[in-house]
Amino acid sequence: MAKRSKVQTEQTINQIMDEALKQILSIGFDAMSYTTLSEATGISRTGISHHFPKKTDFLVKLDARIGRLFLAALDFSGIEALERSWMQAMRESHYRAVLKLFFSLCGSSEREITLFRAVANARENAIIELGAAGEKTINQLLGRTAVMLLADTESGLANQQAA
Repeated sequence: MAKRSKVQTEQTINQIMDEALKQILSIGFDAMSYTTLSEATGISRTGISHHFPKKTDFLVKLDARIGRLFLAALDFSGIEALERSWMQAMRESHYRAVLKLFFSLCGSSEREITLFRAVANARENAIIELGAAGEKTINQLLGRTAVMLLADTESGLANQQAA
């Protein structure tokens, strides 16, 4: 087998990362697997695991992209604007997926994935733009979001049991 060039390797890694991000935001990190990635990209599971030996490696590599995506939805021009933009973003499934991922990682003991920056960046921007009131608002929004996501989960479980 011919050795792949550095450019080809980078293209493969980018293709895997693009699909991993898509799946994390659409079906969730837990549902994403080497198999789902392989089926979507046409790259073997072995080829994917060569570049990403652990599933958490995807989160490490995608951390900055997920953070930028999350921040892009938020308006830090004032407290009400921040609240409004946060709640608007929560209507879209991919922002909900980012926050579900954040909450699932809160209890993680794996050091590399505790660096998830989406919410930390939002908090930092809120402090810079709005001071202590901005930080308080982010904390309140996180609390509201946790309750919303928990209600979604409970509703989903109830629907599954009824079916």
